[in-house]
Amino acid sequence: MVEHYTYQVSWSEEDREFVATCAEFPSLSWLAPNRAAALRGVEDLVAGVVADLKKSGEPVPEPMAERAYSGRFVVRTTATLHRRLAIEAAEKHVSLNRYVNLKLATG
Repeated sequence: MVEHYTYQVSWSEEDREFVATCAEFPSLSWLAPNRAAALRGVEDLVAGVVADLKKSGEPVPEPMAERAYSGRFVVRTTATLHRRLAIEAAEKHVSLNRYVNLKLATG
């Protein structure tokens, strides 16, 4: 199951090494001189934490890849932003929902 978690490896200028993280365990990270070693390090670290959690009967986080998502979430915003987005959507001749989805998808 450890390989199903969400990992990221990026360069840390501050540490002058690659840092690997796991989204499901945000407090864990691993530094290494190359990407592969950083990824292996954090995977091994996560495996150890998962083993400890299981041994102590604590809940183990479900991998994000295995979670069910409905495709729906509610976002609260200001009335001003809501109005601006509604106007922009109308100008593009699309629904507000479609317009916001496009903005989210393209950043």
